[in-house]
Parts: sequence; C-alpha cells; structure tokens
Amino acid sequence: MNLTDPLAENPASPGAPVFHVHGVSKVYHMGEVAVHALRGIDLDLYAGELVVLLGASGSGKSTLLNILGGLDVPSSGEVFYLDHALTAASEEELTRFRREHVGFVFQFYNLIPSLTALENVALVTEIAPRAMPPAEALELVGLRERRNHFPSQLSGGEQQRVAIARAVAKRPDVLLCDEPTGALDYATGRIVLEVLARVNRELGTTTALITHNAAIAGMADRVIQMSSGRIVTTARNTRRLTPADLSW
Repeated sequence: MNLTDPLAENPASPGAPVFHVHGVSKVYHMGEVAVHALRGIDLDLYAGELVVLLGASGSGKSTLLNILGGLDVPSSGEVFYLDHALTAASEEELTRFRREHVGFVFQFYNLIPSLTALENVALVTEIAPRAMPPAEALELVGLRERRNHFPSQLSGGEQQRVAIARAVAKRPDVLLCDEPTGALDYATGRIVLEVLARVNRELGTTTALITHNAAIAGMADRVIQMSSGRIVTTARNTRRLTPADLSW
C-alpha cells in the first residue's frame, strides 16, 4: 500500500468521503482493568466539510481523532482514508500519512521556545512535499507582523495561531483539532475559530474539531455528539454560523 503519490494525485472530490470508519472499538488495558474508549464507531467524514465532535471528557473524542490521524490504531474495526486501509498500514506508512496528509492542532501549542514564529512553521515546511512558504502561512492566520517574535513574546491566542499556521503550511488534506480553544478566553478563542473557519473555507481543508463547548457546534456543517465511546447523535446545521455569531 502506498500512502504518498496516489493520494496527492487523486484527492477526494468535494462531497466525497475522505474517511470511512466502520465498527471501530478501542480498548486500553490498565493492569487487569479494560477501559473501553470507543465502542463500535461508524462514521464518514467528507471532503471540505467542517465537523464538530461534542462530548464530555472521557467520551472518546480524542481517541477517535487520534485514530483518524494515524496516531493510534483501533482494537477492532476498519478505518479507510480514501481507498487506503489505515488499519492495514505499517508504522512507516502511518508516519508518511501523518506527515503528508494530516495537520494537527492541539489545546497546547507545542511551539519551540528558542525559535521565532516563522522558524516554528518552517520546521514543518522543510519536510512537507507541497508546503506553502512559512510567511504565507503566518499571513493566512493574521500574524505577518509577528513572524520574527518568539513564543514568549506572543499571547496565548497568537501562539495558537502559529500552531495553526504550522499545521496548515504543509497544505494538509485534513485538519484535526483537539480542543483548540480550551486554554483560551472567549475573545481569543473566537479569533482562533475564525482562523480555522477561514482555512476550511479558503483552502477547502476537511476539518474535524473536538470540543466540550456546545456553543461551538453552530459553526459546523455537521455536529457529532459522543458519550461513553459511542456516537449518540449526528445532526447537520441548516446554516453555518460565523465564529462572530457564537457566544458562550
């Protein structure tokens, strides 16, 4: 199985499934205790859509996101990216998949303190085959004037926007965001959500955003509610709100 060239040459068409998840379960063993993080998940994610996964802590959101991004593997079930079975991929193939097709944004920014914003983004663009210039990525998130600043000279929201620039600079097909506003206040969080919405809209990047904040669901095409490792509801918004319309 080759997860490199065929995917770059034949990306999913708009509205086509990017991920197909069937019967996925995940069990973690802690001594003699079995923790069921996911229980029989069936899910499709489509090209260009923005999906919000809602649920309380422990509902399985992060586990599902990690499996979609090739950071973890299910205990059972199948995960397909386009027509490639991630569940049959080797570790080398999963590494290549993550590097070339997936961008990650986490609650904590994971920037290197000794590097400027531009240099933090360049770390990714130097190894990605179809990356945009680091300065262009920073301009996309509204930080052109801050590109030579170090993380300690940036606010929390600015650091998160650098992290988003780093994730999108390699032009990923999929952007996976785990509580990207969890460490931010309302005003700053809204700015970060505006950046994510812009990336989804202008680059057409399939975006999955997990949160426990139900108000954020209004900006999604689809909202998936999780509880106890299961998907309990799936709903489609008739109109996507802008982040400026959200309040919590």
